Amino acid sequence: QVQLVESGGGLVQAGGSLRLSCEASGRTFGNYAMGWFRQAPGKEREFVAAISWMNTNANYADSVKGRFTTFNDNSRNTLYLQMNSLKPEDTAVYYCAQGPNGYTYTRRSSYDYWGQGTQVTVSS
Repeated sequence: QVQLVESGGGLVQAGGSLRLSCEASGRTFGNYAMGWFRQAPGKEREFVAAISWMNTNANYADSVKGRFTTFNDNSRNTLYLQMNSLKPEDTAVYYCAQGPNGYTYTRRSSYDYWGQGTQVTVSS
């Protein structure tokens, strides 16, 4: 059974930075892509970023391009989301997810396993 545990969320002022982590366990990760999604109150869960486990291919939502970067530390089975130049509209619960193969899907339904989420709040 795959387990994903996010951490690193918190309260930050607009323009600030946060780094989220997602520690993975339960199966071999070399062939699976990982994704980040977020859900703001009253809104659908939306795609943020995805990356192949060997860091060879990354995909980002237009709203975060140039501000967010995702990458893996394979030695630690950990996925990261570096978030810079944060905006109040980035406020949401952030989730990491693991896909069924190496493709960096953008659809929520394409992911098999999910973490519990971590809250990010950006004040203006």
